[in-house]
Amino acid sequence: MASLRWQPITLLFAAWTLTGHAATAHGQGMLVDARPEHGFRLPRPIMPPHPTPAVSSYHIESLEVDAKLSDSVARVQVSQTFKNTGSAQIEASFVFPLPYDGAIDQLTLLVDGKEFPAKLLAKEEARRRYEEIVRTNRDPALLEWVGTGMFQTSVFPIPAGETRTITLRYTQLCRRSAGLTDFLFPLSTAKYTDGLLKKLNLNVAIDSPIDLKNIYSPTHEVKIERTGKRQALVKYSAEETIPTEDFRLFFDAGDQPVAASVISYRPEKDEPGYFLLLATPEIQSTEDDGDDGANEEKAKSTGKTVIFVVDRSGSMSGEKMDQAKAALKFVLNNLKKGDTFNIVAYDSEVEAFRPELQKFDDDSQSAAIGFVNGLFAGGSTNINGALDRGLGMLEDVDRPSYVIFLTDGLPTVGEMNEAAIAKHAAAANKTRARLFAFGVGYDVNSRMLDRLARDNFGRSEYVRPNENIETAVSSLYRRIGAPVMTDVELAIDVEGAKESDGDVVSRLYPSGKLDLFAGDQAVIVGRYLVPGDSKATLRGKLAGEKKTFRFPAELAAHSDDDANAFVAKLWATRRVGEIIDEIDLKGRNDELVKELVDLATKHGILTPYTSFLADENNQIRELSLLRDAAADSLSSLDAAAGEQAFKTRYNKSALQFAEKPAALPATASAAAPAEAGASGGYGGRFGGESFHRTLETRGRGVVYYDALQDRQVVAKSMINIGRKTFNRRGDRWVDAALSEDQEKSAKQIERFSDEYFDLVAKHGKHVAPYLAIDEPVVVELDGQVYQW
Repeated sequence: MASLRWQPITLLFAAWTLTGHAATAHGQGMLVDARPEHGFRLPRPIMPPHPTPAVSSYHIESLEVDAKLSDSVARVQVSQTFKNTGSAQIEASFVFPLPYDGAIDQLTLLVDGKEFPAKLLAKEEARRRYEEIVRTNRDPALLEWVGTGMFQTSVFPIPAGETRTITLRYTQLCRRSAGLTDFLFPLSTAKYTDGLLKKLNLNVAIDSPIDLKNIYSPTHEVKIERTGKRQALVKYSAEETIPTEDFRLFFDAGDQPVAASVISYRPEKDEPGYFLLLATPEIQSTEDDGDDGANEEKAKSTGKTVIFVVDRSGSMSGEKMDQAKAALKFVLNNLKKGDTFNIVAYDSEVEAFRPELQKFDDDSQSAAIGFVNGLFAGGSTNINGALDRGLGMLEDVDRPSYVIFLTDGLPTVGEMNEAAIAKHAAAANKTRARLFAFGVGYDVNSRMLDRLARDNFGRSEYVRPNENIETAVSSLYRRIGAPVMTDVELAIDVEGAKESDGDVVSRLYPSGKLDLFAGDQAVIVGRYLVPGDSKATLRGKLAGEKKTFRFPAELAAHSDDDANAFVAKLWATRRVGEIIDEIDLKGRNDELVKELVDLATKHGILTPYTSFLADENNQIRELSLLRDAAADSLSSLDAAAGEQAFKTRYNKSALQFAEKPAALPATASAAAPAEAGASGGYGGRFGGESFHRTLETRGRGVVYYDALQDRQVVAKSMINIGRKTFNRRGDRWVDAALSEDQEKSAKQIERFSDEYFDLVAKHGKHVAPYLAIDEPVVVELDGQVYQW
């Protein structure tokens, strides 16, 4: 029997499945006081830390997750170490919710290596227990788990200052949806800790009976190691962190040369839904040559043309020129048999390696490297002449062609008007070559580079003064080095759709034709008007021949939960980038400004032009005034060159090509800029003030990039939860979709009352996270506004 000074604590360890969606493994736990006579709120990370330890508190030292996914079966081991940071011994009982469909099997629980028996509580009994603990402790955080069953262990002590390592092993059947196996490991409950989680390691090994195709995490910047055609290792790690979102991993397998899967999300029945399509081509390897039948249709890499147009003006002298030459050599060393290439170097004059395109072989490679070694910086900058020379070499419209254009300054010789240069380049590009523009340093005309990339089917990249040119160029070339399917177009047909319905899908990003590359993955998002069983069609050229691939898809009529809410956020992120690009290159108009403000408000996507929405002192809710403020902020796009212009367009590009929705910074110690599209934000550094704010907001604030200060900022007055964005209004979190009049008409519900707990059953699982907000809330649910 525990002594009277012990404080009984219940440790919640969750592992469940959302009906119709992913298998979910909750591996991290929470310590809560289960005694009716004693309240204990979960710890929250706050800076600065408490000066003295609380009577009852704990810290999560580490979280280690190892999972093996064989087809759709997951075998998971999770080890979590807790430290009692309070001044008295605590007594813990280990509890975790069940999957809705009972998909967990072979479950083992160990505390410091000693196995503990577990008692099964049915869903209704578990719900009663959840509500009892919540009411006792006046802490709603546990309500995210309402509606699940529960296992519970016997009691074990944790003396003050000591640690306990809890290990869970189980086997689980993952859900399959739209051909994808969906593995979800919710990390976000680990934010309930006194301080930072010191160490987080997550390793997922995938072993498939057939060839793996798409592997995609919409939530984390994972490292994917393909150890074979049917095996892969997915890793994520962080130190001194607050997990702010759950880990999600999708993968599929098949024997087609191009694999595609569609994920859909439609939170509102009367509004268009959102979809995401993942597409991955497979390139034939020599080990496939002996196979019969199964690999006859494997895709082969298509011969391509690469032209490198490199600035050698005086401003490139020194280290920049050395890096540019290293980048050139990297491309030359990674060309393949069947490729053609050339190099155009320019200052005041324009010089080509050869008068015409060269077939890649040992002799041409050696000669080209000699040409690169002889380059030196000096003279002015004839951008128009260089692009005209390079693009003029391209004649074969059936061959994928790529122009890598690099400059560190403004045009100073020949044509110097940015609009004229862009117009001339587009006219010279008669083969639909894709132009990738690299702006090096702050002196470039970043608006001109964006215009060149947009008009020539490519994208612009920005290399900061302290970054390596070779690294940036080689990173791009690794992605485009082996085109497999080119000029790809997507169409989606829905069974039963009528001609009067018009286009079934709209606003696809990226828009227009695209290329699929070996080892890369296309992430396409869009909206759909008509739900139902569908067929996705990819048309393009495979090894020079026109090919069509069709894939089944299901576009949801209505999404009851927010398991796929990330799809809407990702679409909105890219749409915001497109709007800013339209305004930047074509000028402002009221409709675009209105849409920008609406998207920022609804999805909580802040930009330098809408960051005022998260200003804690800004209580303006009049839409016309908000749009006026956004229009004023957009005047910063008027600058074509300079440091702020560079950073602004660096940010814009990251929004346009995001492959994951925006999220909070992962670690306090991260110093490198996030890559374009990275989950951590849009190109700014994090740490410092932004991370302190992450702690203050308990991992829930919205990130935006401050181009002027070149940093990420966490707005603690705005949070995203599932399908909704909430703004801080005084002491309350208010649904961003509500007007001031709607807020005033809200129906009052007593927190922790029966009516409060019944909101999930009445309005759906997506409501549970709103109940878990531990401050006053005003929210609209199915047309009714509530407050508690």
